[in-house]
Parts: sequence; C-alpha cells; structure tokens
Amino acid sequence: MAERLTAIVAGGGIAGLASAVALTQAGWQATVLERAMAFGEVGAGLGFTSNGMAALAALGVEEAVRAAGHLAPHAGYQDPHGRWLLRIPEDRDNLGAAMTICGVHRQRLHSALRQAAEAAGAELVTGAEVSGLRPGIPGGQPAMVTWRSSTGEQTRQAALVVAADGVHSTVRAQLFPGVRPSYSGSTSWRAVIPDAVFDGRLVEVWGPGTEFGAMRVSESEIYWYGEFRHADGASFADELAAARSHFAGWSPWIRAIVAATSASQLMRDDVWHLPGGCPSYASGRVVIVGDAAHAMLPTMGQGAASALEDGVCVGRLIAAPVTAGGDLAAALAAFDGARRPRCRQLARQAILVARLGFELGPGWRQAARNSLMRVLPAAPAFRAGARIAGWTPP
Repeated sequence: MAERLTAIVAGGGIAGLASAVALTQAGWQATVLERAMAFGEVGAGLGFTSNGMAALAALGVEEAVRAAGHLAPHAGYQDPHGRWLLRIPEDRDNLGAAMTICGVHRQRLHSALRQAAEAAGAELVTGAEVSGLRPGIPGGQPAMVTWRSSTGEQTRQAALVVAADGVHSTVRAQLFPGVRPSYSGSTSWRAVIPDAVFDGRLVEVWGPGTEFGAMRVSESEIYWYGEFRHADGASFADELAAARSHFAGWSPWIRAIVAATSASQLMRDDVWHLPGGCPSYASGRVVIVGDAAHAMLPTMGQGAASALEDGVCVGRLIAAPVTAGGDLAAALAAFDGARRPRCRQLARQAILVARLGFELGPGWRQAARNSLMRVLPAAPAFRAGARIAGWTPP
C-alpha cells in the first residue's frame, strides 16, 4: 500500500478544520496545529447562506449544523426607527431558498467540524505555535514546518501546508511580508442571549456610522451584533452601558434586545480585513485559506462560508487530484484560479455594501439612500445576492 500523503494545517479555526476534514476525505493524513491550549472558537453567532450550507454538506456536517442552529429567512433592511428600506418578498419561492439563512452559534459550528476531523483521523495538536516555515517546492523539496510547544520546538516535513491561521497569519507573513491586514475603521459588539419571542428572521439595520443585525441561532437564543465606526484599540469603562447608550434612540425592538443582554454575554472586537487579499493563494507547497488569504468585511456575511468553501476546495482541487497521481503545482494553480477571483469579488462587494450602508455619513446622504432603497424593486436586488450564494462544490 502506498504511503499516505501528509499535510500540516496551521490554525484550528473554521478554515483549518474544514481543510483537515476535506484532506482526510481525499485520503491524506492531516495534522492541525492550534496555537491555543484547547480547540475552541471565540465569538458569538453567524449565519450561512446556501453556499455555506453546500460546503457543510460536502464536508459531511450539514445535518449536525442544522440540528445545532436555526433556519430563517432574510427579512431585509430597516432604518434605525424600524421603517423598512428594502424588504424581501415572502411570497417569492425562487428567492426563499436562496435567501434562507442558517443561524448557528460559532462554538457549535466549530465543535461539529472538530468532531468530524477527529472521526476522520486527523491529528489535532494544541499549544502549537508555528514559528518557522520552509515552503518547499512542488515536485521537489518537501515543506518544513517548525512550531513551539510546552515540550520544546518541533519540526516536521509535509507534502502540503495549509495556512489557516487567520487575518494576522504568521505563515502568510513569511511568504508575503508586504501583505498586512488593515483596521476597517469599525468595531463590533456581539452577543448571544436567551430569547423565545423574537421571530428569528435576519433583520439588518443601517444608520449613520452604525449597523445592527439580529437573528435566531437556536429555538431559545438570538444572536445580535452592532458594528460602528470607532478608533481601533479604544475601550469603554462599561461596555454594556456604552452599547445601551449607543442604541438608545433606535427602534424599540433593538433597544429591547440590547437591554436583555448582560455584561457577561457581551463582547466587542475590532474589525480587520485584508484589502485586495493575497496576490496568490499558493506559494511553494503552501496553500493559504480563510481569513489568512482574504479576510473581508462582515457586511456580506461570507467570511465563514468562504472559509468553508476554501476547505472543501483544498480537498477536491488539491488533495484528491494529487492522490490520483496528478501534479501538485497544477493542483495548487487550479485552487488559486478558482478561489482568488471569487473571494476578491466577495471582498469588493463587502466593501461596497459597507460604503453604501452603515459607513454612509449622516444628514442628506442617509435620506437620499433611504429614499432610493424604498423605491427599488426588492426581488432584483436580492437575486444578485442569491447568485453569490449559488456556489456549487467542485
């Protein structure tokens, strides 16, 4: 029997675990190096459109995630006073499936992926901080990865390295030192709170310098976020009091959600992205995925979904062809050719939505944008979004 091909995955988040699952599906031995001392996901909730669900299905975890989450339609956009700007018609069957969102707690998604990786035989290593990389040469030298752990420094060779170590990627910095993340100018409060009243549909609200959104992530919980323009690294003496003050003049349903949030449930993180993304998603024997390759603004809700798509494609465009005797360089080029244009398109559209949405300044700009949105036919606008969500695994 031929020896199994080996891959090292740097990063045990959504992109890394998805890649590990896909690699094992293709017959590879995958080792995931996670810097933290335990596998887990920091964050609150997220929502998947149909492309994210298609990726989960390809990885074999769709049913587990559906069971852990909640399916609900995207209702549309409101202004801070609760008046509709653009409402998705509920009687359009052709839009319904495409605009249905699966809301899920990030920790439950991460747990489903971790269990799938473990069940498939991936090696999961915690407390392993990547400190060095030799990218290797397809058809020539193997890649070499060095990491630090509590037991000292270790080095291991691999046929493939998957850089899935986030927007501040250590691996990317070694390969493309000129590619650095940028602060978006915004920060975001987030929370998952107990609730049995909210109807569960995803509603997004645009105001000057602030966006609010809420959706159900289980039968008994809702997830909400409040992204707003703010200096990076700044803090509030009382985050919850600041959030309640910030949304004090917004519609009653928003004030009620924020009021029902406790200090222990609330978190806030600055929003970083990678304008333009990496110039290539492959270098030597290394493929770059997820936020390490294309961290995008959250306005399109495609960060986690695109990371899952990447993971599927690591398995189907790289690992499977090489297992079948194909050339690694050609497989890496195919991955880059398929993923980079799509992710750049998603990132550009996320920036456009931010500029037309909550980043738009106050005064006449808000009034003009809102008036225009109210007269736009909703179906064509959301069909454009549905096309983005129409991704099919290779």
